[in-house]
Amino acid sequence: MRIRPGRVVAAAVALLTASAVLPASAAERADRGERPSHGGLSAVIRYTEYGIPHILAKDYKNLGFGTGWAQASDQVCTLADGFVTVRGERSRYFGPDAPSDSALSSAGKNLSSDLYFRGVRESGTVEKLLAEPAPRGPSRQVKDLMRGFTAGYNAWLKQHKVTDPACKGASWVRPVSELDVATRAFALSVLGGQGRAVDGITAAQPPTAGTASKAPDAKDTARAARELFAADTADMGSNAVAFSGATTANGRGLLLGNPHYPWQGGRRFWQSQQTIPGELNAAGGSLLGSPTISIGHNSHVAWSHTVATGVPMNLHQLTLDPADPTVYVVDGKPERMTKRTVTVAVKDGAPVTRTQWWTRYGPVVTSLGSALPLPWTATTAYALNDPNSRNLRVSDAGLDFSKARSTADMLRALKRTQGLPWVNTIAADSTGHTLFTQSQVLPRITDELDRTCSTPLGGFTYPSAGLAILDGSRGACALGSDPDAVQPGIFGPSKMPTLTDAPYAENSNDSAWLANADRPLTGYERVFGTIGTQRSLRTRGAVEDVSAMAERGRLTVRDLEAQQFANRVPAAGLAAKDAATACAALPGGTATGSNGASVDVSGACKALAAWDRSMDTDSRGALLFDRFWRKLTATVPAAQLWQVPFSAADPVATPNTLNTSTPGFTTALADAVAELRAAGIALDAPLGRNQYVVRGGDRIPVPGGTEGLGVWNKIEPVWDAAKGAYTEVTTGSSYIQAVGWNGTRCPVARTLLTYSQSSNPASRHSSDQTRLFSGEKWVTSRFCEKDIFRSPALKVVVARERR
Repeated sequence: MRIRPGRVVAAAVALLTASAVLPASAAERADRGERPSHGGLSAVIRYTEYGIPHILAKDYKNLGFGTGWAQASDQVCTLADGFVTVRGERSRYFGPDAPSDSALSSAGKNLSSDLYFRGVRESGTVEKLLAEPAPRGPSRQVKDLMRGFTAGYNAWLKQHKVTDPACKGASWVRPVSELDVATRAFALSVLGGQGRAVDGITAAQPPTAGTASKAPDAKDTARAARELFAADTADMGSNAVAFSGATTANGRGLLLGNPHYPWQGGRRFWQSQQTIPGELNAAGGSLLGSPTISIGHNSHVAWSHTVATGVPMNLHQLTLDPADPTVYVVDGKPERMTKRTVTVAVKDGAPVTRTQWWTRYGPVVTSLGSALPLPWTATTAYALNDPNSRNLRVSDAGLDFSKARSTADMLRALKRTQGLPWVNTIAADSTGHTLFTQSQVLPRITDELDRTCSTPLGGFTYPSAGLAILDGSRGACALGSDPDAVQPGIFGPSKMPTLTDAPYAENSNDSAWLANADRPLTGYERVFGTIGTQRSLRTRGAVEDVSAMAERGRLTVRDLEAQQFANRVPAAGLAAKDAATACAALPGGTATGSNGASVDVSGACKALAAWDRSMDTDSRGALLFDRFWRKLTATVPAAQLWQVPFSAADPVATPNTLNTSTPGFTTALADAVAELRAAGIALDAPLGRNQYVVRGGDRIPVPGGTEGLGVWNKIEPVWDAAKGAYTEVTTGSSYIQAVGWNGTRCPVARTLLTYSQSSNPASRHSSDQTRLFSGEKWVTSRFCEKDIFRSPALKVVVARERR
């Protein structure tokens, strides 16, 4: 039901607000699930510019209803696809061999995904977590939000026709259950553990007679583990910085959040404001399917997250009974593995039945990705411990953040819920305080436990990658418990690397060590991350930028806006001048490419020298440097790239000085020039001409740069060799917010959802914010009621459950 702006709008809002202050007896009836005779769940949804919904409800169940309704309106196909995943039905609808849903696990094909999620469903894993009393399990408020979200999603489906061509008329778009919604939350929690190992869990089968398996090579396994966990932050990382009142113009805090998440699929953010009068009022971005704000702000505090370096899993190496490879030995006593038989329906074929094997530590796993095999032999197998498989508390953390009034409240919330599975938290508040904390759910792997219980293979993987492989045959090698931990086998809050009230607190997906370069964090266990090791170019550039901002002082939200779109290339600051100079010195202005052909690179020398060292859409020479740098770093080992090596005494400035004498330098330069010329692209072409996305048939130039360049405004574009252009973005800047305060209850906030609110190409909100992102412009947050009602785009929807 749509209502035009005006007095009718105010009346509708007033009516709902009034219902939020019911007498106690009515509120108690509502808590028992009794509803007034005139109807079911409902919410008022006020849409402002760019399709941003401001959801007003009288309680948590009704707020969840409005959230589920509004998310379905914008993202029904993406949500429905994810619900097919967590029900283990992808093979039934899309075929067993089709690529799986990468948003919710690492499964390579649908069959593997279905076998895992059907196993989760049939074992009652999520139901058991829902039944846990808070704080080990979800609170009543979160359960109400989940129930309401389920009802809202289903009500929208019942009352609307799906117009998105991605799922219009599809049989797999159907109503969902509360268990579906909760399982989606579970899937996100275990992304770094069981979700990473789905193929290895579902393929694990005991060896048969005559099976020969080679033990994994320790050095190769350590390298593969290091690359595996590093890929988490390369593909899905983030930046965030909080500034204290000591650095700002008005003594209040500032926060800039810049998460780098997928532009397509089920890990997109979706923007909203959630309000229960007198109880809750917060705005921000939610991961799809979540009933709470994931990253956001309220009147008092703003927070963001960055993917952390903590390794949220470990392995236990099992010693097997020589007579039976499904029996393992602990302290000399045999224990039989638990056999889980799972059957999956398959499109146009017979059902597939497979067995999974579980131990006291977790599932037997035979690989962590194709590059890290863990063979199950007659004598040895590996079991995966994922503490987040016992964690359904992430929504409680988000809800507590939404209600926090200070960074101290946020720390208390993290101590209570202990629910964040794989992220750091960076926050600022209206009184000028800052917070960085790596409060995530990690297996309780101390360095001492690793020293006494590591297997020979773990002796390589733990120091190199933080992946502990413990001796599963010894009961003394159990993880144990911290007294302040909410569940056994994880670190308690007192062990988390935490920095409070620093002039700035920043993270760009490296470890906690340099959250503030002047106040380095040390003393934490290796499983959290490294200390005194080389930082990424993005971290180095970020620390240079934010420390200079803090020293300059008098900061405002405008300074945050400028930082987000500075698009400075740290790699260029270290290498572009030397590259241009070495290029100009090449005899005859030529270099030899990898195919042996001689290439005239003289034009590249001029383009690199004249380039402004940024990745703005009008930057000339940026594409040339991007292609050159990718080729150089892909072929020249890191140890040979720089003349001055890394020094822990100067971690922001080292390594430095490009080694232009390495043969790979001229080869990369020649190949980059040849590549652009073959595509008909001028070496000094503006970046936006060849880095863009297509929406509604229009090319939209995209600013920013890839991980290897170190750009704060990170984007990971897809290279189309035939077009000689980047024509899509996989991951990168997503829900961005720059937040401050001015002494009123209305935060000074600017936001931007780079890929826009809706994935339906027919929606006018499928690319409107993408165009803003292209122009480096922002949305002014309409947080207070007066600002919402002043919106020239105001549209009000009263969403109701129909019986």
